[in-house]
Amino acid sequence: MKIYVISDTHGKIDKATDVLKRLHGVDMIIHLGDVEKDARRLEELTGKTVISVKGNNDFLSAKEDFLILKTEYGNILLTHGHLFNVKYGLGKLFYRALELECKAVFFGHTHVPVYIETDGVYLLNPGSMTYPSDGTSGSYAVVTVTADVFSAGIVYL
Repeated sequence: MKIYVISDTHGKIDKATDVLKRLHGVDMIIHLGDVEKDARRLEELTGKTVISVKGNNDFLSAKEDFLILKTEYGNILLTHGHLFNVKYGLGKLFYRALELECKAVFFGHTHVPVYIETDGVYLLNPGSMTYPSDGTSGSYAVVTVTADVFSAGIVYL
C-alpha cells in the first residue's frame, strides 16, 4: 500500500494536489489536521480515500483527535500531535504508540518534517507544504507498507 501523507495545509491545497498528480500508485491520502475541510476537498478532487484527524485549528470539527489505521504491516497511530506536546519532544507520542500497540505514528503540528525509528516504532511528521518552519519550500511524506516492510521518505518541494 502506498500512502501520501500531508499535514498543516491551512486552507491551501494547491501544492498538495499538484504533488498528487505526479505521484503514481497512491492508494490512500492521510491528512494530519489543520484544516479539516482541506481533507474533504482533496477527496472530492482526487476520488482517493482521505483519512484525516482533527488539528488544533479545527475548532468545530467532529473528527477524532487520533485514529488507528490498521495496515498489513501493523497499526499506525494518526494524530495532529498538539495533544501530545510534540513541539517539546516526542516522548508522550512514542509511549502512546506503545500503549496502543502501534508500529508507527504519523503526526503534524510542528510544520517540521521528522522521520525516525525508536525501539521499533517509526515516528513520521511530513512537515507542511503551506507554512514550513524548517527554512525549506515545504514537504510531504510517501509511505509504503507491506506485511514485512515499512518504508517512508520525506520529500521536499
